[in-house]
Amino acid sequence: MTWVYLFDLTGTFVFAISGVLTALSKKFDLVGSIIIGIVTAVGGGTLRDLLIGETPVGWLLDLNYLIVILAAVVTSYLFKKQISSLRKSMFLFDTMGIGLFTILGLQKTLGVGLSIPIAIMMGIVSAVFGGVIRDVLTNEIPLIFRKEIYATACLAGAIVFIVIDQISNFTTVNMIISMLVVFIIRYFAIKQQWSLNI
Repeated sequence: MTWVYLFDLTGTFVFAISGVLTALSKKFDLVGSIIIGIVTAVGGGTLRDLLIGETPVGWLLDLNYLIVILAAVVTSYLFKKQISSLRKSMFLFDTMGIGLFTILGLQKTLGVGLSIPIAIMMGIVSAVFGGVIRDVLTNEIPLIFRKEIYATACLAGAIVFIVIDQISNFTTVNMIISMLVVFIIRYFAIKQQWSLNI
C-alpha cells in the first residue's frame, strides 16, 4: 500500500526531527544529533524486529529510511526556529506516526505467528520505544513514564484494530480507523490534560 509506505517515511522523518531537536537542545554535536535522530526514528521498529526474530531489521533493507533520517537532520539544522514554531503541525504528524507504527508493528508480529497480546505489545514498542531510547540517551524521563497519555492511546488503537479486523476485510479502512482512535485520544488527552495519575 503506497500510502502506508509514504506515511511510514513521513513518520520516520518527523520522529527523526524530534530526536535531532532534542539533541540540539542538549548541545549535542553533529554526530550526537545524527545518532539521536536515528534511534528516535527507527529505535522502536528495530527493537521490535529483534524481539520477534526478524533480521535484518526492516529499515536496513530499504535505503530510503536512512535518506529520510539524514534529510531530517539537515532540515532540523537549517530550519530549527521555523520547525519549533510549527509545534501543532509536528504534533499532528507525530500522533499519526505513532498510530501507524502501532498498527504496522502489530501486523508484522501477527505475520510471524505470535499471539495477539504479544502483537499488541510489539505494536506499542514500535510506536514509543524510539522516544524512550531518545529520552534515556538525552537524560530525560521517558514520555511514557510521565503523566501524559501516550502508550495508552497506542494500546487503544491496537485493540480497536484487532476487533474490527475480525469483522472486516478492508485492512486499509481498519488501519485508518485505528489510527484515528490513537489521534483522537492523544488530541483530547493534550487538550483536556487527561492523565492516568492516581
